[in-house]
Parts: sequence; structure tokens; C-alpha cells
Amino acid sequence: MTSLMPITPQSPPLPDDAQIIGEDVSHAEAVEALNALSFGPGRFAKSAYKLRRNNPAVLAYNRVCMLNGRLIGAVCFSRIRIGSTPALLLGPLAVHPEFKNKGIGLALMRDGMAAAKANGEALVVLVGDAPYYARAGFVPVPRGQMIMPGPVDYGRLLACELVSGSLEPARGAMRPDPR
Repeated sequence: MTSLMPITPQSPPLPDDAQIIGEDVSHAEAVEALNALSFGPGRFAKSAYKLRRNNPAVLAYNRVCMLNGRLIGAVCFSRIRIGSTPALLLGPLAVHPEFKNKGIGLALMRDGMAAAKANGEALVVLVGDAPYYARAGFVPVPRGQMIMPGPVDYGRLLACELVSGSLEPARGAMRPDPR
């Protein structure tokens, strides 16, 4: 598998005065507005959203990027089970269109995943673009190993081991795990 935050090409520096901080309840409205702008209303029909529905986010790992009091990026983590194996589902990851390609998404993921690893989490999965997420240590999940609740392009199902060997036992249907 792969380790958290492997050596990758240098990301662009964050914009001056941008800060990655933990999400709190005061950010909820701005995060939802950013997700609506980034993904539109069709996001609710996606399989990953079905896993998030009625499944509280793990605020201890969620991160936002603030620039001069404005929320310009956010990443969310939710608890799931894959068969009997606990894992985190990463997403949505959103960056305001004005600030794309500036390293914000990668910084948000890395910071949230570092907090998850420090807290003993072992595995993070997501549905997304493999070349982009590879920069944060994600690799394709072997076909047939995991089953999502609804249609998904399994070629976009990715995982990152925060603990070596944690992907192998993660087999079967994914379901919410609102602990």
C-alpha cells in the first residue's frame, strides 16, 4: 500500500495569510455554501453522500482554509465500516474556484489526515480522481474489495493507509458508522 503523505512534487504555497484550521460549528453555513457552489445539487445523489447521510462528520479531523475571514476551502471526514473494519470516508473536499490549484486541497487533506493518524485512525477511503489524490498517498482499491451503497465508478475508489496493512482486512459493503 502506501504511507500517509509520501514524498511528492512540491505543492504551491498557500496564498499569503491563508490558514488551515479545525472546522467548528460556526463554519457549517459557509462550508455548505462552498459545497453547493463546488458540486451543485446533484451531489446528494452520489453514493458517497449516501454514506454521509445521517452520519455526523468527525469535526476533530475536518479542516477549513480561511483567508482574511473568508472560508475558501473545506474537507470533511465521516466514520464508516467496510465489512467489520472501521475507516474514514474523506469528502467532500472543496476549494473556492478563485483559489483552485494553489495547494489548498492538498493542505486540507494532509492536515486532517495527520490529525486522524495521531488519533489512531488506520484507513481513509474516498471516491475521486486518482492522479490528484495520489499526491496525498491514495491508491486505487482493488476491484471487488469494497462495495458502495449505489452506483459508483470503482476505478475512482481510492484508499490511503494511515497504518500499514490496514487496507487488506477492509472488505465488503460500506456503511455509515456514526459512533
